[in-house]
Amino acid sequence: MLQFEECKRQLAEQQDALKELEGALGLERLREEVEMLEHKSAEPGFWDNMEQAQKVTQRMAALKGKDEGYQKLVARAEDCLALIEMGDEAEDLSLVDEAQSEIDSIKEEIATMRLSTLLTGEYDGHNAILTFHAGSGGTEAQDWAEMLFRMYTRWAERKGYKVTTLDYLDGDEAGLKSASILVEGENAYGYLKSEAGVHRLVRVSPFDAAGRRHTSFSSLEVMPEIEEDNSVEINPDDIKMEVYRASGAGGQKVNKTSSAVRLIHIPTGIVVSCQVERSQYQNRDVAMKMLISKLVEIKERENLEKISDIKGEQKEITWGSQIRSYVFMPYTMVKDHRTGHETGNVNAVMDGDLDGFINAYLTAMSQNALREGVE
Repeated sequence: MLQFEECKRQLAEQQDALKELEGALGLERLREEVEMLEHKSAEPGFWDNMEQAQKVTQRMAALKGKDEGYQKLVARAEDCLALIEMGDEAEDLSLVDEAQSEIDSIKEEIATMRLSTLLTGEYDGHNAILTFHAGSGGTEAQDWAEMLFRMYTRWAERKGYKVTTLDYLDGDEAGLKSASILVEGENAYGYLKSEAGVHRLVRVSPFDAAGRRHTSFSSLEVMPEIEEDNSVEINPDDIKMEVYRASGAGGQKVNKTSSAVRLIHIPTGIVVSCQVERSQYQNRDVAMKMLISKLVEIKERENLEKISDIKGEQKEITWGSQIRSYVFMPYTMVKDHRTGHETGNVNAVMDGDLDGFINAYLTAMSQNALREGVE
């Protein structure tokens, strides 16, 4: 039947894409590394160094997960082919929609796995620290910063990442002035590094009684989480520590004691804050990790070859410096000014549907790198 023949054609395209993906993922090399790590984990004294052992086992789990994910996708394609052939033989058109839905799902999963092959930067596999800052626009900008906070939290949750709020400073009337979150999961920084920059919002302000249209700006800073780096030495005398009470949405989130910690690195003027933990000492440890990450970033940024790999160019949070615009009124559109990728489904984007933008950016960067290599 024609409907099933079309399904077969589409599935054949995805099976070809799967064969290409196997090479792009480097599964043969991946399996060799897993075998090597398994031998290493079986050596006597492997668990004597607990921290190093955990890194090895985590690496093994990540590699195995990637291989298993690919094998499951291959199995799904085979099962889908069996479904199509069964429906065609029985002339059961009720199976066409099910087969088409599975083909679309397989296609989407292949695209997601292919995206991971573009993550080749030194820190791409690390967790990510996201810091939000409200820019020009007062209360409107602070509300916009909170909307971005929610958007990236939703994106991370959809990806199965763990999200921890490290710091949160409430806005004067609504929203937030600044906030930091830690996104934990494989390739979190690799995906999110493309989102660093100024984000512009155009909408009818809910804070304007006259119902006028407003433009607001907020910035997002994205850093790789780096727990230790021997190339960065921090003199304890260079750090000024301040303590304060945690802020938040009220209730249990508000700490009644001054356990929140702010660290100021005097030579560079870098300021990091953490209020997520209950004790002052725990907050200081987390803040120190944030400080190390920022200092490593500054050191690496001096090497021009690694600017784009570590952190985007820092711009003033105002008109003309935005990487992306979100228009709610008079029409609906989200457009990335670097890649030209856009969508009219604003609600989906604000609910964390950002893969199209991330994919477009990583693909563009990969193509640029290939062109530079040819030249």
